[in-house]
Amino acid sequence: MNTSSSAPLHIDATSRVRAAGERAVVLGGGGSTGNAWLIGVAAGLFDAGLDVTTADLTVGTSAGSTAAAQLAGATPTELLAAILAAAPQQRTGPVGTERGHVPIRPVADHLTRINKIIASAEDAPDMRRRMGAAALDMDAASDGSWQTQWRATVASRLPGQRWPQRTVLITAVDADTGEPVGFDRDSGVDLADAVAASCASGLPYRIGDSRYIDGGYRRNENADLATGYARVLVLSPFGGRSLQPPEWGMQLAAQVDELRARGSRVETIFPDSNSEHLFGANAMDLSLRPPAARAGYEQGRARAEQLTELWC
Repeated sequence: MNTSSSAPLHIDATSRVRAAGERAVVLGGGGSTGNAWLIGVAAGLFDAGLDVTTADLTVGTSAGSTAAAQLAGATPTELLAAILAAAPQQRTGPVGTERGHVPIRPVADHLTRINKIIASAEDAPDMRRRMGAAALDMDAASDGSWQTQWRATVASRLPGQRWPQRTVLITAVDADTGEPVGFDRDSGVDLADAVAASCASGLPYRIGDSRYIDGGYRRNENADLATGYARVLVLSPFGGRSLQPPEWGMQLAAQVDELRARGSRVETIFPDSNSEHLFGANAMDLSLRPPAARAGYEQGRARAEQLTELWC
């Protein structure tokens, strides 16, 4: 793990990526099945002649950060094949399992905890601070072993451990302050550490002297970070939905409106109605990764021609 002095890019509702360009792809959060769906969509587009890995900017959040790092080190076709070839898996997080001596709760319990924090918060910044405080409380009750285990798990999923030369922005939230941050190749942070931080939805992940939680606590897609890019493609496993109140502006529709108001052309891809059951409460069911990937692949193939004008 990189424990040297790191310098993440601090991002808030008004700050954006430091440089702009032509094309950006945004990969939203969505758990394990969401990651598989994202890879499937990318592979379907790729096989139909549209390569999203050539984007000038890739924004990755939570499961989307894993997909962003994976797509930086292997082709979409290779990644899809690995998902489909994997041995059958069972549902993760059964009652009684432990992570660092802190019981892993089912997804439904995790969502209940998040919803309680959202209900008690005044606004999005207050919600992020409360999420960070809850994660730090869980960390204090753990034996600390989760950090090493989690990094090893994340690193094992990545085909490469180095940042790509093209711009990849991995989002997270500082658990101590609630401030959104982004990691890129200039941050002084290892790629695996950045992804591990972006996916830390329960316990916080330490990098240097700071601890981080899931980048989805800023916005599930963080598509507005592509402001300044002429053409933006957003892949959202959760279909653009948000658990936060609409007036907070966390939903993808608000992000798309912001992008378009600043001159970007934006297209989105969501899971279709036949595959929606693979996400949400089922997002961490590893046995559903192959069908999620196949569903994404078919959607990518189907949308490629329509998106050619945007991307090519």
